[in-house]
Amino acid sequence: MESSLPDLEAILLVGGQGTRLRPLTLGTPKPLLPTAGVPFLAHQLARARSFGVRRIVFATSYKAAMFEPAFGDGSALGLSLEYMTEETPLGTGGAIRNAAEALTCGPSDPVLILNGDILSGHDIGDQVRTHCERGAAVTLHLTEVEDPTRFGCVPTDESGRVTAFLEKTPNPVTNRINAGCYVFTRSVIDSIPRGEVVSVERETFPGLIDSGELVLGYADRTYWLDVGTPAAFVKGSRDLVLGRLDSPALPGPQGEHLALDGAKISAEAKVQGGTTVGARAVVEAGASVVGSVLCDDSVIEAGATVSDSVVGKGARICSGTVVRDAVIGDGAVVGPGNELQGGVRVWPGVELPERAVRYSSDV
Repeated sequence: MESSLPDLEAILLVGGQGTRLRPLTLGTPKPLLPTAGVPFLAHQLARARSFGVRRIVFATSYKAAMFEPAFGDGSALGLSLEYMTEETPLGTGGAIRNAAEALTCGPSDPVLILNGDILSGHDIGDQVRTHCERGAAVTLHLTEVEDPTRFGCVPTDESGRVTAFLEKTPNPVTNRINAGCYVFTRSVIDSIPRGEVVSVERETFPGLIDSGELVLGYADRTYWLDVGTPAAFVKGSRDLVLGRLDSPALPGPQGEHLALDGAKISAEAKVQGGTTVGARAVVEAGASVVGSVLCDDSVIEAGATVSDSVVGKGARICSGTVVRDAVIGDGAVVGPGNELQGGVRVWPGVELPERAVRYSSDV
């Protein structure tokens, strides 16, 4: 697998603001959020490397200055990394065109495009080989979802040729959607106007189809997840810890939980369901944590219950409190006897007094 794509270059799109994940993304760009113990992108970078990618150009915009300190020149990961920043956001096509200035490959070479908020188990090497064998302009990874109305849907003919590119629609013609991983022939990227706001989904792909260029769909049914919402972010971290998706970047064995350096988990606590317990985080006796992300230095006190939630850096969940399907911002303190659930988000640094928020009527 490695040898077939020795010199493949990639562009990684990481410019988004991650608004759906606030307050987690107020201080940290979405691609750097801790996911199964490492920044989210570490999983993508390690997977790309496993398929032979050796050079990756980051297309940054929001909080651009935070990416290079996180990954440096990539040598620790066996990669060569470059950083290209858009002064003003240019859309997906403009971002790809801007980042392409740092590519070294020739006009007929394939270039892999990755989105910084997707977890995928598909065979990148096979997608690239298919692209090259068919001489396509672009080859899009397509995945099948139960509810395609939330995504752009992508019908193909029997040869795999994409026949249309339909933005979110109430009556999709197919449940195959754009999965956000593309292979472009380099010359096609160079044809995108420079320094302009361009959407590949709304302009570049439909334009290529209209002009008769070969736009291919590479469809498969492997693991795929868009981590744009808190529930999906938690699911992604959980699935990596449990081993539902393999990642070379996982910093420990797969299992019911992953504990980072200095984490203290009481023998009388229950921590399971793919939970990550961050560095120096504490889970006290009688606490129950299921399928959650506990960030560094967070504290779950005795008798508290946390499930399907994110507890931010240095946040504290006091005894007897129930946190379910919630996001607790960095440094927040949720006092004893609170019940937080149903997608509630507590902003960083907020302190909720005892029994401030309840869902049940008992006191």
